[in-house]
Amino acid sequence: MRMAWYAGDSFTDGSLGNLHYRHDEKILFGFVALNEADFTPSDDTSALQLASHAAYQAIFETLNKTGFTYLIRCWNYLPHINAADDGLERYRHFNIGRQAAFIAARHSHLAGSPSACALGTTEGNLIVYFLAAHAEPHALENPRQMSAYYYPDQYGPNSPTFSRAALLPLDGQEILFISGTASILGHESLHLGDIAAQTAETLRNIDAVIAQANLKSHLGGFSTRDLFMKVFIRNREDWESVNRVMREQLGDNTEVTCLQADICRAELLVEIEAFGFRYGVRG
Repeated sequence: MRMAWYAGDSFTDGSLGNLHYRHDEKILFGFVALNEADFTPSDDTSALQLASHAAYQAIFETLNKTGFTYLIRCWNYLPHINAADDGLERYRHFNIGRQAAFIAARHSHLAGSPSACALGTTEGNLIVYFLAAHAEPHALENPRQMSAYYYPDQYGPNSPTFSRAALLPLDGQEILFISGTASILGHESLHLGDIAAQTAETLRNIDAVIAQANLKSHLGGFSTRDLFMKVFIRNREDWESVNRVMREQLGDNTEVTCLQADICRAELLVEIEAFGFRYGVRG
């Protein structure tokens, strides 16, 4: 699937090693792709940890180079996300490297970290797409869930580095980026094996994030029904059930794209990310 972001008509292109970017005066979009085989692991550091650290190190170096202060949204894709390397799930290896890069760059890995998702692919490179801006976003959390960066040790030695959403003010509009959201209450996965119930729980979590966004927004009026949604399902045959629940709760006019991918927890069957816009004059 291709995603297009429309902006002004004057762009600057650049690169830093394997990282490539383009920006106008207000928004920078970039991506970096790294092959784990290019990194040499040690007894206590895996190739994926090194690759994820290098990817985010390159991102922060690019932000420093271009003057874009705030990392807004990240899309992370890594092969075999739920497989184990040396007894530790690969997603947890990724979290170790990502968090280390945030700390080294003196970017917050707790409150204020960017909106993000992490999905599994069957093969290929570690790929990170990202958006950055000059304007500071409001990092949002979900009162139904523990903040991911405070997850207990059962989810790995280093917690994930992301906020549940980011609300970006930009020239008389606000853009809401909702992170990859799943059937989690507190920090625990719910409705194991029940795709319909997981979908409904995921939508309840998105509703909760929307409510927080409207509390912070100067424009207000964000609605789950007005979002552009990207739905990731672990099993292709589950799409009919997922789609039925979404249509029942959101109606037929919601913009939905469905992709097959592995989710960051092996027991989760569906994840939804979303974004939306509000326009007006800031009050």
